[in-house]
Amino acid sequence: MSLFKKSDNAQAYLKAGFMGFAGSGKTTSATALAIGLVQLMREKDIQLGGKPIMFLDTETGSDWVQPAVTKAGIELQVARTRAFKDLRTAVTEAEKGASVLLIDSITHFWTELTDSYTKTRKRGQLEFSDWAYLKGEWRKFTDQFVNSQLHIVMCGRAGYEYDHFTDEAGKKKIEKSGIKMKAEGETGYEPSLLVLMEREMDLDSKKVYRTAHILKDRSGLIDGKAFRNPTFKNFLPHVTFLNLGGKHEGFDATRTSDDTIEPDKPMGDRNGIRRKIVIDELGVLLEEHGLGGTSGDAKQKRAAALRKHFKTVSKTEIEELMPLADLQANFDSLHRELTGKPSAYGVRDDRAAEAEANIEADEIPV
Repeated sequence: MSLFKKSDNAQAYLKAGFMGFAGSGKTTSATALAIGLVQLMREKDIQLGGKPIMFLDTETGSDWVQPAVTKAGIELQVARTRAFKDLRTAVTEAEKGASVLLIDSITHFWTELTDSYTKTRKRGQLEFSDWAYLKGEWRKFTDQFVNSQLHIVMCGRAGYEYDHFTDEAGKKKIEKSGIKMKAEGETGYEPSLLVLMEREMDLDSKKVYRTAHILKDRSGLIDGKAFRNPTFKNFLPHVTFLNLGGKHEGFDATRTSDDTIEPDKPMGDRNGIRRKIVIDELGVLLEEHGLGGTSGDAKQKRAAALRKHFKTVSKTEIEELMPLADLQANFDSLHRELTGKPSAYGVRDDRAAEAEANIEADEIPV
């Protein structure tokens, strides 16, 4: 059976994102978009327009836009939570009972997920290896965001992107290079309509404006444009491009490459093999540096080296009881002293430390 079929417009639901710093008008503009969308669906006699707007509220924003929603003759239902476990549940519930789901702010759900993880895993701070789990969990939401049979408008706080560079003196530095949504690093890629809100002031009149910069519009109709004090009319070209009331398809999440990947060996088996490798390397290292012989001098020097780096001279403890991570670390310590260079285990750790120092912008504190 072919993977391909004749193309049609299978984007029936709005997937929008608003980001900005404090006071930039994210919530107000996102709500205006949601209200306008419901009114448009009612004009087109799309049944979904008769359902309430659901607001997943992390910072009391729903209280301030409730009058505008009510004035438009639309019911507003609110859930006040910052728990990541509620985020996916809310999308599922809203698919059944909402015309539009507003999420404000998506940033809090990412923060809560990372905080819960560090608390449960008893981390003082997140380690490089933790990000694979966290990003995997977050991806369950973003996949749901794209595929859900639901109009979703999410707001997120803005944060700075950073680039690493080396100055003329050879010192490594970090500088701001852009603005992104403060959540997991790839969240901003998911919406089909992505808007940066900015608060601006006319210095002559002292009037304050909120400007919507269209960072991404997959329809191409308003991409790159800017609207001062935006209304639904400004976003309408993108909305009318959608196949409202039609069939929505994101991507086929059931297709995977699982059957093409060989199952891994049990961790216990792999650790046993890795332990034997380290022991073999240790024997060679000692032999190469005159510490592997049977003479009294060699035995004395070998015992001193093992006691210093492995904290024991017991062959049984080193080969059978010492945790693999400690065995590798102790071998690397001895290797550095004898050769002046890190071992393969130390090089790997050094690279991990360097990578951790170059974590993407969403993990750099701002």
